[in-house]
Amino acid sequence: MTNPAKMQQQTSSSLPSWDVEPLRKSFRGEILLPGETGYDAARAVWNAMIDRRPTIIARCKGTADVMDAVRFARTHDLPVSIRGGGHNVAGHAVCDGGMMIDLSGMRAVTVDPIVRRAWVEGGATWGDLDRESQAYGLAMPGGLISDTGVAGLTLSGGIGWLRSRYGLSIDNLVSAFVVTADGNTVHASAEHQPDLLWALKGGGGNFGVVTMFEFALHPLGPEVMFCAPIYPIELGAAPIRFWRDYLADKNDDIGSLIEFSTIPQDPAFPESAWGRRVYTIGAMYAGDAAEGERLLQPLRELGETVADFSGRMNYCEAQKLFDAVIPFGKHRCYWKSHYLSGLDDAVIDRILAGNARPPSPSTLSSIWNFGGATSRVAATATAFGDRSMPYMFSIDSIWTRPEDDERNIAWTRDFWQSMKPHSHHGRIYLNFPGLGEEGEALLSRSFGDNYGRLKAIKGRYDPTNLFRFNQNITPTA
Repeated sequence: MTNPAKMQQQTSSSLPSWDVEPLRKSFRGEILLPGETGYDAARAVWNAMIDRRPTIIARCKGTADVMDAVRFARTHDLPVSIRGGGHNVAGHAVCDGGMMIDLSGMRAVTVDPIVRRAWVEGGATWGDLDRESQAYGLAMPGGLISDTGVAGLTLSGGIGWLRSRYGLSIDNLVSAFVVTADGNTVHASAEHQPDLLWALKGGGGNFGVVTMFEFALHPLGPEVMFCAPIYPIELGAAPIRFWRDYLADKNDDIGSLIEFSTIPQDPAFPESAWGRRVYTIGAMYAGDAAEGERLLQPLRELGETVADFSGRMNYCEAQKLFDAVIPFGKHRCYWKSHYLSGLDDAVIDRILAGNARPPSPSTLSSIWNFGGATSRVAATATAFGDRSMPYMFSIDSIWTRPEDDERNIAWTRDFWQSMKPHSHHGRIYLNFPGLGEEGEALLSRSFGDNYGRLKAIKGRYDPTNLFRFNQNITPTA
């Protein structure tokens, strides 16, 4: 079997050292070439399976650095990958044979509590944004892991705990400053370059380097109610069916998931439970913590629990609960997803059976609820497309040894294929795409009727496909 981690690679080109000197002289950040101190550390990303070698790494300190880097890449015919948080499971942040534009030194967050807006640089993480916004009792719908990059998660949709009441990350994107393929900066908003703003709302990193996001914020916290009872998988389908039915009229207020996992050898859990296969009903109430505690209590009373980490807690701490599960650069990951057309009893049974014995004990799998604010956005309002799917199912394979790559990838793909009959029009969440090996067919299904418009916008802003290390939308001339 061909290792998908080797896909999208190109033969590395070399640059004469004198070619880089003019860029280094103007650059406020750092330019790194293969073999130089810091190069290997800079090309490392969160998924340890990704091992690519850019021809040049431009570690930017500001927008002017990004502009210089893009112009240099164009001059030398170097395709560009863009690193924000480096957390993308497919490893799109780093390329072979091109320029990696690294924004990890650009993490500033500025909050205006009066107008409830945040301005966030392209290298910031959700932890950065949560910390600054919570200083004013405000929050922005983001991801489930605090060291995920704001840019990558947002540009492909952004699904987090607050989706029920406040929608996806892109639904709160007000404007963006973008360095496009010509090396110039444009401001995309409802009044200026609205087609570009529309494309950024789900179209990924295809259209340029976003150096600054403007987001709408919402009142929340500092205390929230988080639900996390852990049930043994032997309890079967009954708690999951209850979860499905109980949340059916509560999707406006509760963002939730069922997560399958294996109890680790960790003193936070009873030693008798180590190695046991379980599922967690994770949920956050997007409002008053006391009301959330009352509303979520029935989800904690569905049978024997292995543990229960539910309780009122600080919102920033709740946002970090999953951080330790997958530390940066320690695990090899291959994640696939389906939006589901429904969650009847047969689908639940299929998911339970598939999760009984994964090849790696570190592997996770999740059922996510939708509806609420997420579903009230029209399919044509953002590049993301149709919002009518009621659930998402993700298979998050995680392991440590390279020799186990083939086995884990094959198991994930087999499980994913078995769920295809329950897919919502063949669409997936593009932040969980495997390694994007289905190519254009995957994008065409996922974007649906929006795909043609995206190709045309790509043709206007990046006609030569300079930004192609991503879920690539090829430009229409």
